[in-house]
Amino acid sequence: MNRNELVYLTIVEAALGLRRKQFSALELTQACLERIAAFDGKLHSFITVTADRALERARQADRELAAGADRGPLHGIPIGLKDLYMTKGLPTTCHSALLATWTPLHDATTVAKLDEAGTVLLGKLALHEFAFAGPSVDAPFPAARNPWNTDRIPGGSSSGSGAALAAGFCFGALGSDTGGSIRTPASHCGIVGFKPTYGRVSRFGVVPLSWSLDHAGPMARSVEDCAILLQVLAGYDPKDDASADLPVPNFRSAMKDGIRNLRVGVPRRNWFDENLGIDRKSEAVFNQALKVLEDLGAKIVDLDGTPFASARKANQTILVCEAYAYHEPSLRESPMKFGSSVRRRILEGAFLSAADYLAAQRARAVLNRQIRANFAQVDIFAVPGAARPPETFAAIDPTEQNLRPNFTNPFNLTGLPAISLPCGFTDGNLPAGIQIVAPPFEEATCLRAAYAYEQATDWHERRPPLE
Repeated sequence: MNRNELVYLTIVEAALGLRRKQFSALELTQACLERIAAFDGKLHSFITVTADRALERARQADRELAAGADRGPLHGIPIGLKDLYMTKGLPTTCHSALLATWTPLHDATTVAKLDEAGTVLLGKLALHEFAFAGPSVDAPFPAARNPWNTDRIPGGSSSGSGAALAAGFCFGALGSDTGGSIRTPASHCGIVGFKPTYGRVSRFGVVPLSWSLDHAGPMARSVEDCAILLQVLAGYDPKDDASADLPVPNFRSAMKDGIRNLRVGVPRRNWFDENLGIDRKSEAVFNQALKVLEDLGAKIVDLDGTPFASARKANQTILVCEAYAYHEPSLRESPMKFGSSVRRRILEGAFLSAADYLAAQRARAVLNRQIRANFAQVDIFAVPGAARPPETFAAIDPTEQNLRPNFTNPFNLTGLPAISLPCGFTDGNLPAGIQIVAPPFEEATCLRAAYAYEQATDWHERRPPLE
């Protein structure tokens, strides 16, 4: 097996190959590092590459596996971390000049869990500055680019995570999601991203954007790989006040059980046609994905999308208020260390009142009830991963973006588990995704529906033309 084949193995395949001694963790790591060196100069997915540390960690994994000290399916697997996850002894920049030299004194809970599982950390991945406001033109690090077309954005804010996975630089990654920041890059880059239920995965040691909307979760190239990562990440953490003290199920136990008679709600009415509406080709790709679900035995149910469409304003108000509350001391002390776009967006919070914030939280409670009430008649929701293909950097237009439906932020507002996976391509050979959303703490249902769709198609096996 050559190096280019090695880097596009799934975690499942890589774990099996390690135990069959078809290759070593060192060989997997070297293959990833060589590919990063060859291609990341044009993608900019990594801010920091920890090559020496990764090679030593891979050698350690090989020694442990040879001695029978097997830590599980992530042992010896190379990964990357969005650079807002705190890493003891390694810079955590948040893609900002403000933190360009900051080295945390402890690991995030999720980072510690992945370390205990035996993963090999390749480095820290690019993002939108402080996970907000889009690609920055004046940040100290270049913006990550889409491997399918480097003139295009990879989606954000977990831009480096999506780009690195699509490019074959790592086998798994962590993202964060406040309004779609795991699922949008998953859709735009043709990989899988999973935002679990609010409280399922600890956010201790993850630099916050909006405390009540932030979620931490896995990204990978297959649904089963995301399940493997989530199995390690999930669980109660007393260091995170929002952490849910609930048992963690085996996320793969029913994953392959199929979806016959599963009721799939599609909230199309009064949402997909909001303002400019969804891009026609993106909707056509989504409709084809629904047909696949029907062919697998699912039942499609039309839903009223009004409460889903109404979530945008409440989500944005809460996000901006909480972001300003967190960043206000730094903005007063060092405003010019923030990039212009993120500084402008965060400062919007200075012009919002306590009444605005409370009204948004009241709207959130109402919309949460209205959206969740649909689970009385359906088992899951299915919606597009994005309303349009990824834009070019030259033509980024936030105004136009806000005139399209936002298919991700209702599930931050409600805290529901949502997974995005590849479902085809739009014009220009650009990936598109479908989201599967389940009731609270039913991540296993998300995974079962997503796995059934994935196995019936080959979109997840397509690779960008980097060579």
